[in-house]
Amino acid sequence: MSEPTFAAVVSRWYEENARDLPWRKPDVGAWAILVSEVMLQQTPVVRVLPAWEAWLARWPDPAALAADSPAEAIRMWGRLGYPRRAVRLRECAVAIVERHGGRVPARLDQLLALPGVGTYTARAVAAFAYGQRHPVVDTNVRRVVCRAVAGEPDAGPATRPADLVATEELLPADPAAAALASAAFMELGAVVCTARSPRCGSCPVESVCAWRASGKEAPAGPSRRPQRYAGTDRQVRGLLLGVLREATGPVPHQRLDQVWADEVQRARALGGLVRDGLVEPVGESSFRLVGDGPPVPIV
Repeated sequence: MSEPTFAAVVSRWYEENARDLPWRKPDVGAWAILVSEVMLQQTPVVRVLPAWEAWLARWPDPAALAADSPAEAIRMWGRLGYPRRAVRLRECAVAIVERHGGRVPARLDQLLALPGVGTYTARAVAAFAYGQRHPVVDTNVRRVVCRAVAGEPDAGPATRPADLVATEELLPADPAAAALASAAFMELGAVVCTARSPRCGSCPVESVCAWRASGKEAPAGPSRRPQRYAGTDRQVRGLLLGVLREATGPVPHQRLDQVWADEVQRARALGGLVRDGLVEPVGESSFRLVGDGPPVPIV
């Protein structure tokens, strides 16, 4: 009897050890999976869980979100971070309704054509929602493949075409098995083959890992310094957006002036929110979340 493949070993481990996450349940549809993938970008699972549940309770399908305003999407996004994702997700819902009759498409090219859906998200939805064979490559998967196959301690800062090729070569030919393997690779990188403190003794493929065989050690510290938040434009944007989310109508400029003392930085942050399509001016002295009321006349 031949030895089980790398994908088979990791998939077996996944079936026995995977975290119980709601978007992984077999009855969860493509829309719920798409929402989870967008929310999970640069955001920990523990923060996404309540936001995902609340979002789907309000907008269980693309048509429901498309019928609501961008302002409500921003409000529901709350403090999840990177709020442009909320606006893009609503734009995506509108496109799904207009182009695909309200159903998340299954074809990779159609997924890639949706607003805010990139290479990773499109392949994740195709694999996890529709059981297709595509290399689904995020930071965790790149690290697992780089270590196990290339014998290097870590992958580079961004996904390259070579990462897609290396991952696809590990996938089984059967689409359903490949989709399972893709989820398994991701889980292994998230909870075992971590960047700084890998639990190699618990890894199902330790015996065939090229990195372990090489004797190389993982980087001792973070490859990039954590981004400072206090005092940055990101903090000011968040404070301004918080006031606008809580408002029931346009917010006078004087109220926003109270959010942050530095006038120059405050104006820069507010201007950035307007350019990003999150906030719009109302008249000459007020602001609101984009689409939060009747259209603003163009003068």
